[in-house]
Amino acid sequence: MHTLEPFWNWRHRYISEEDERSPFFGREHSEFEFTHAVYDHAIHPQWDEFGSATLYLKVLFADYDAGWAVLELIGEWNDLLGNDVMFIKRDIVEPLMDQGIGRFILIGENVLNFHASDESYYEEWFEEVSDRDGWIALLNFREHVRDDLKAANIDQYFLLGGTLDQVDWRTFEPEDLYEKVSAFVQRRIGA
Repeated sequence: MHTLEPFWNWRHRYISEEDERSPFFGREHSEFEFTHAVYDHAIHPQWDEFGSATLYLKVLFADYDAGWAVLELIGEWNDLLGNDVMFIKRDIVEPLMDQGIGRFILIGENVLNFHASDESYYEEWFEEVSDRDGWIALLNFREHVRDDLKAANIDQYFLLGGTLDQVDWRTFEPEDLYEKVSAFVQRRIGA
């Protein structure tokens, strides 16, 4: 896992550590010290920790004027033991929403497992983005993770599956990815 870096091809356009509106503004990363791990597996030092013991992320792009952001995740999403959604919601999503973000694209191909608990933070997040004409789309989550989200009835708060699991997102510029996902979302919700 230590070789899996957050997607870097948009860094000439956006760096969350240099963005004064980002929850990660001013954060410094080592290129050589591997200080974070998912259980006993070291992860690349460019991933950002936010309170979870097993889940890390990177804000890959944020467009505050248009109101959307792309976040890439790695690790185990564990609400049962760590209430990871609380950390995501309080420490990442709310600061971004305070800056005008209402539409979230979460890339989850490196999310290894999901363990459910209470759905109240998901419901709260969904209601808050809905009030802003927003949404939360999950891209390329593994099938067993999607199945676990569905089994916990949490999938009702996200747009996931179908075309969203087949997006070769690394080939897009951020705005093009957003347009593709947004068009799919609009078809899905019938707006």
